[in-house]
Amino acid sequence: MSVTPRPPSDRRPPASRRIAIVKFALLAGFAVVILRLVQVQALEAGRYQLIARRQHEARVTIPAARGNIYDRNQTLLVSHTMFVSFGADPKLLGSSVTQVADRFSKVFGRSHDWYRTRLREPEKRFVWLERRVRPEYARRIDAPSFHGLVELKEPRRLYHFGQAGAQLIGFTDIDNQGIDGIELQMEKHLRGQDGSMMMQRDGLGRISPSMDYAVVEPVNGRNVELTIDVQYQSVAEEELRKGVERTKAESGLVVMLNPVTGEVLAMANYPSVDPGNLAAAAPGKLKNRVITDMFEPGSVFKIVTASAALERGVVKPESKYFAENGTYIVRYGRDSRKITDFHPHGTLTFREAIEQSSNIVMAKVSDKIGAETFYLTARNYGFGVETGIELPGEVGGELKKPTTWSGATLNSMAYGYEVGVTPLQLAAAYGVIANGGTLMKPYVIKALIDENNEVIEETSPQSVRRVISKETAKTLTSFLEGVVERGTGVGARVPGMRIAGKTGTSRKHLGGSYQSGSYTASFAGFFPADQPRVVCVVMLDNAKEGGYTGGLASAPIFKAIAQRIHATNRQLTNPAETPIAETSGSTVPDVRQVATEAAKATLASHGFEVAIRGNGAMVRGQTPAPGKPFARGGVVTLTTVDGSAGVPAGYTVVPNLRGLSARRALASLTVQNLDASVAGSGVVVAQSPSPGSQVKAGTRVRVRCEPRSVALAGL
Repeated sequence: MSVTPRPPSDRRPPASRRIAIVKFALLAGFAVVILRLVQVQALEAGRYQLIARRQHEARVTIPAARGNIYDRNQTLLVSHTMFVSFGADPKLLGSSVTQVADRFSKVFGRSHDWYRTRLREPEKRFVWLERRVRPEYARRIDAPSFHGLVELKEPRRLYHFGQAGAQLIGFTDIDNQGIDGIELQMEKHLRGQDGSMMMQRDGLGRISPSMDYAVVEPVNGRNVELTIDVQYQSVAEEELRKGVERTKAESGLVVMLNPVTGEVLAMANYPSVDPGNLAAAAPGKLKNRVITDMFEPGSVFKIVTASAALERGVVKPESKYFAENGTYIVRYGRDSRKITDFHPHGTLTFREAIEQSSNIVMAKVSDKIGAETFYLTARNYGFGVETGIELPGEVGGELKKPTTWSGATLNSMAYGYEVGVTPLQLAAAYGVIANGGTLMKPYVIKALIDENNEVIEETSPQSVRRVISKETAKTLTSFLEGVVERGTGVGARVPGMRIAGKTGTSRKHLGGSYQSGSYTASFAGFFPADQPRVVCVVMLDNAKEGGYTGGLASAPIFKAIAQRIHATNRQLTNPAETPIAETSGSTVPDVRQVATEAAKATLASHGFEVAIRGNGAMVRGQTPAPGKPFARGGVVTLTTVDGSAGVPAGYTVVPNLRGLSARRALASLTVQNLDASVAGSGVVVAQSPSPGSQVKAGTRVRVRCEPRSVALAGL
């Protein structure tokens, strides 16, 4: 049997084919690897080097110091300090969670479970345990002893006068950013610019400064000097609180201006808030209602009616009007309106109508004035537009144009209804009468100051327009003095000082109608009337005891404020006295209880040379004595002391503050590294802890002040 041979095949054996495929795959893989290496090490080398560095480097922010806020006399109101915060990486802590929770519970007083719950969140790589606590806690926690526990320095605001001016000064959030008031308005100046430094992280996660990078130093914020006088502010807040408590009112406010310049001297809201504890503030209490809320002013608005009438010559002070014995029915076409007076009167002169606050006479006079003239006069006083003060949230009020008026609007506006004003607008309007007829723009920022106490920007008084003539302003002042002497404002009378002012009581418009039993009680005025230095507006919401009218509820608060300021302010006691310019000499400033370096700078700014006795941080005595005339270029000798001898580390000695002014007391506490809580104004009459006590640095010393005349009686 023959076998036919199989023709040769072109196919390779199966094994050879598989080997070829593997070789091809390997070659392709090597090619991909080579291409990837070229991409990583050549084309994208920079990016991957950056990623590698980031695994071992961390940029740490160096926070800038937020600027300080001062009052007009350079009294420190708000300052900046560095506190510590503690955070943790729950994953890195591992088995140390229980130990960390125990330590934090013992140091801060929270429950062990509270901390343990926060630390049992493995999905989170960072949680806060405590934020912004005093630096002395760092030693007790000892964060470096726990892998995964982090200690960070964070800035915090210190409010040296507690709640004084809280809504005006404003607030900062947990990240130290301004969120309201001056803090928000001046945020870009106060916040500064944070710096940074690069830290190197080792394999265990520990960090240390990297020497390969330069440190970017922070630029600290600028300081802001306000027009506020902290003594006036304290007086306003104390007397407002007393008035609200006396009348059982829901709330109240006070605003004070210098009528000559437009500077805001005080701006108080009650209830106030603790700026260091915003979480405890009641809803709506953070608003500065002096600028954010508008009210129907009632009879305090009658200055517009009187101004328009006198300027246009439609009445004279002794012009007589029949006040309809307290009830006046006015017809407007088919409609009618009943206008009433709080007290019935027969015939009144125009002067008497202002003194007795007759709505009926004002309505009759407004008919002679006319809608256009009345509207223009009100607008010229600044009603219906924002004042432009450097504060966020200001509203412009409401002043309707005559084209939108009803038949009754002119008469209603004549005695302060159908118009909405802010307390600040009202204060500025009364400033027009006080300064002789010119509307001044209110302002609260006096100067912007750098770290070296050099003035960068300074605000100058700005007149807006002439509203009334000097003659009209003089006549209106005499009217307003009559209100206090024998009219509805006798509750504001101060023996020994001439007061000019006007009461106002307006029923609140709520839910589309005027509510019975719901009133705004106001008193607006200025003092001394013969040479005005202070304009003051007081408003109360819904006074329930002792009378709800402006004369019974608000005028006594105005009186108490004026009395206290008059008793402690030499310029008000002797208003005709003017300072004598000295070309060859000056008065020695009081630098006792002030840090030595600050005292030297103050004296140098007055043209004096300085000699120092001792090496202390604080000035205890000076020669010549404060207030003495002394030639410029003369040498003022300062005696200094160091109160730290024999005091344990971390502790300090409480100085004796009794008899010092609030400003000197605050300076003394600052030098001793102590916090302060100041109640009242004037001189110190009590303090706690007592003088000589050794306390931890940063302890808050509570200080109570009284007006100098009152304090001296009890010293």
